[in-house]
Amino acid sequence: MNIQLLNKISAVGIRELGDGYDNIGENTENPDGIMVRSAVMHDMEFGTNLKAIARAGAGVNNIPIERCSEKGIVVFNTPGANANGVKELAVCALLLASRDIAGGIEWVKSLAGTQDIVKQVEKGKSRFAGTEIKGKTLGVIGLGAIGGMIANTAIQLGMNVIGCDPFLSVEGAWGLDRNIVHATSYDVVFEKSDYITLHVPATKDTKNMICAANIAKMKDGIKLINLSRADLVNGAEIKEALASGKISAYITDFPTEETVGVPGVVTIPHLGASTKESEDNCAVMAARELDDYLKNGNIKNSVNFPNVDMPRSGEARLCVLHANVPAVLTKITAALSDEGLNIENLTNKSKGENAYTLIDLSLAPSQTAVGRIAEIGGVAKVRVI
Repeated sequence: MNIQLLNKISAVGIRELGDGYDNIGENTENPDGIMVRSAVMHDMEFGTNLKAIARAGAGVNNIPIERCSEKGIVVFNTPGANANGVKELAVCALLLASRDIAGGIEWVKSLAGTQDIVKQVEKGKSRFAGTEIKGKTLGVIGLGAIGGMIANTAIQLGMNVIGCDPFLSVEGAWGLDRNIVHATSYDVVFEKSDYITLHVPATKDTKNMICAANIAKMKDGIKLINLSRADLVNGAEIKEALASGKISAYITDFPTEETVGVPGVVTIPHLGASTKESEDNCAVMAARELDDYLKNGNIKNSVNFPNVDMPRSGEARLCVLHANVPAVLTKITAALSDEGLNIENLTNKSKGENAYTLIDLSLAPSQTAVGRIAEIGGVAKVRVI
């Protein structure tokens, strides 16, 4: 098998692929798997051997998910692998929003070469005074791996925390500090918070969620933090709110033409996951996911197909990626039964419009049986391990 690397991937992660790979590198042609970080893949042609793409990070906006699903290409991401790095930057963002630290640093630089710098600093420092975060209310929108960690840390820093996440998992809820107040809607967060931090993916439902209508619901002087995606905010309406004083500070990890150089905005050059530890963690998780799928057919942390993890049994394993429509499973088992193959174990799960069937067989199926399954309506890809 061959793996193509579209970005510089941590060597620690590459080592997790183990044995069984003939070529791992940037120039690999027609690979079985791809590891990627930020490279944009929407215009990329996929070879016939491609079975999976592993994104060393959480966001997958750079990958054509729908096209991958149609071709039976499993797309993995690495939720939580870079969470601590982003959490630490969020703590920094809270402080940057509370005090004009960035402005103060730039002002001190401007004093270079002048006399009596110590006196000038003491005289001018009041321009950059701010407030403390202790006792203030932080609203967290999105309580996943990153948002949950930030919410817990804010409690430890003495803040009051309100959190809202309509898709919060039971496992995620168990990890939250009991002092975090559960908001039943985003509006509650908008109305009650002194600071708001965003930790949701960019989707059609979340795009421009910070807009004039929602900003109007917020307290005067609200401080806003966006370390998730630029598309979550309406840049023009953010600028208007900053000019009026409705928003007192906007800290973002996604500089755009609309926000760079605007008073009240601190633009960070997308450093959320830019730590050695985060890059290593993401690469390790991505490699393990890719390796387990290519060698065993197991799926964990896929964004387009369901999680399936089945212990190996039997002589061969059949992996079928298909549409989540009636009768596909019946037709698959019929093709195997007609060949006299005994099914040792079977798992079938779905995720939205896509489904995955994993079958362990007593003997390897013939090419005729595999071809027959591949021709079933809705089947995207079939392979035998």
